[in-house]
Amino acid sequence: MPVHRLALVAGLAAALTLTACGADAEQASPTCPNGAIRFGVEPFEDPARLTPAARVLADALSKSLDCPVELTVTEDYSAEVLAMQNGRLDIGIFGPLGYVFANKRAKAEAIASFGESDGELSSYTAGIWVPADSDITTVEQLRGRSLALGSVGSTSGDALPRKALKDAGIAESEVRINYAGGHPEALLALVNGSIDAAEINSQQLGSATDAGAFDPSKFRRVWTSEPIPNDPITVRGDLPQEFKTAVKDALLGLPPDAVAEIGALLDVDPPGPLVAVDKSTYQPLFDLAETMGLTEEDA
Repeated sequence: MPVHRLALVAGLAAALTLTACGADAEQASPTCPNGAIRFGVEPFEDPARLTPAARVLADALSKSLDCPVELTVTEDYSAEVLAMQNGRLDIGIFGPLGYVFANKRAKAEAIASFGESDGELSSYTAGIWVPADSDITTVEQLRGRSLALGSVGSTSGDALPRKALKDAGIAESEVRINYAGGHPEALLALVNGSIDAAEINSQQLGSATDAGAFDPSKFRRVWTSEPIPNDPITVRGDLPQEFKTAVKDALLGLPPDAVAEIGALLDVDPPGPLVAVDKSTYQPLFDLAETMGLTEEDA
């Protein structure tokens, strides 16, 4: 073979080798291991409001990690847990109880949550509300009445109100429990007068009041829970440690305005930066699941 053709072949081979190495390096990037990050969000708010708010966070994370972020607002709590378990989500925002099940089923690791402007972890409360003119003034008086809950597997919209009934000595069979399909739907059932009582957590209370969909003066809260640590952002446990570290560092480094819109829906206003959390932060929810005898079937 002539010398000039040998040089051409050698140069082409070298170029192909460099291209292949570059592709391998890109695919192996710890911040973008599969070409995109699949990000799931629990449906704690009307998707019409939640999706654009979560998109701001997803876009900021995408820019920080230099990797596309594919956002999905899941159909319900159990769908998000199942998606992560089946490897279809890399990161996800879960309700605290949903995280318990995701930890058990998908080894989900809590890495960040929503901080107040003073840098402290934010929290919220579950509540049971009745019309202002109702004769119900205590949880004990819910016996024989109808109660709207949000969704199966919800912390504030399922487990904690049911625990309130248990603590009051009321069997669930003594209350007509109606799962409305979500926090907004439970609130709407109460506003429309189709139910005697409904769970309304402080997050839904704030967003619905701001939107003009709920007038607290026309209703009364008869029970409220202890503060609940706000929703964790998690990573799937079987992903490479480099990826998990990169995602955590990126989330904790985002400015408050990147989380402000979704934070407002979680009753965090004004927001601070995201703050670091871990499994121990949510130990009370693991204890709740054990106390209530909840399993993965309840997600």
